[in-house]
Amino acid sequence: MVDYAGFVKAAEAGQVGPVALLHGPEPFLLDDAVARLTRALFPGQTELSLAREVLDARTAGAEAIVQAALTLPWLGDRRLVVARGADGLTAKAAEALTAYAKAPNPSTVLVLLADSLLDGSHWLLRALPPASVVAAPALAGRALAAWLRAHAQSVGYELREDAAGLLVELSGDDLTRLVGEVEKAALAGGPENRRVTVAEIRAVVGEHRLRHVFDLTRALSARDPAAALALLESLLNAGEEPLAVLGMLTREARATWQAADALRAGRAPEEIARSLRRPPAAATALLERARSVSVAAAARQLARCWDVERRLKLGGAARPELSLLVADLCAV
Repeated sequence: MVDYAGFVKAAEAGQVGPVALLHGPEPFLLDDAVARLTRALFPGQTELSLAREVLDARTAGAEAIVQAALTLPWLGDRRLVVARGADGLTAKAAEALTAYAKAPNPSTVLVLLADSLLDGSHWLLRALPPASVVAAPALAGRALAAWLRAHAQSVGYELREDAAGLLVELSGDDLTRLVGEVEKAALAGGPENRRVTVAEIRAVVGEHRLRHVFDLTRALSARDPAAALALLESLLNAGEEPLAVLGMLTREARATWQAADALRAGRAPEEIARSLRRPPAAATALLERARSVSVAAAARQLARCWDVERRLKLGGAARPELSLLVADLCAV
């Protein structure tokens, strides 16, 4: 099984195998890999209707997918066939796909996309060679910031490491939103600017939001529920998405747990701040909070955030759920 970063690197060089299965829950990652592969296979080509064919696996079925892959190119010497929703195929498709994978058309790259991370027992993983299977798990933390920097570089921007970390911390893990924020941040530095630093991130996110986010984390550290709830209301009233606010609270709870565990292990505060990639003021507030809770209590805070996420995704009312969460985080 190939990792996503390795596949993307091979795709950019146009060196992928004749069959690939990409599976993961984040559509942007799947689409980005296909876009990079398309650019590598057909550089400078804008009209792709004869070179690339995109199918819905659920409606086309395995036989039509294989037939499309067997079709010879009309123009040039390569074809790309993309079958979306491959996890919607039934196990009956295994025979056709396995047979094709054993003797693929050398002029075609067949890419199957599955909209979820498949477990090891899924028939698709058994039907295709392990070297053709690419897992694209959801990204978070450092991995997300690293991916964002790499993506920015691929489209011509230089995104500083500290700027990427700050953007992820403040804007959550929605890849589409993060990519858009990088582009806006570059424009904030001028029409010709291609370098994105912390200054540009602060400009695009907005000082008002930054202050409220920072003040909310300070209120949590101080266990001041009145101030924390008022700041939560301000963020929601300003149009912040509830899941984005929850994402920020979850990241803070996770960082608190990590810092508390590191302090218990005897690591130096400066080392902890560096490992969590926090600006000095934010690092100070985080360490204060980590010193005030046990590792077990910090773990319970993080679990409470996950519980609220589950409730919201099941249709729970966002404002009451977040208000109770903030009160609970202040109480621990």
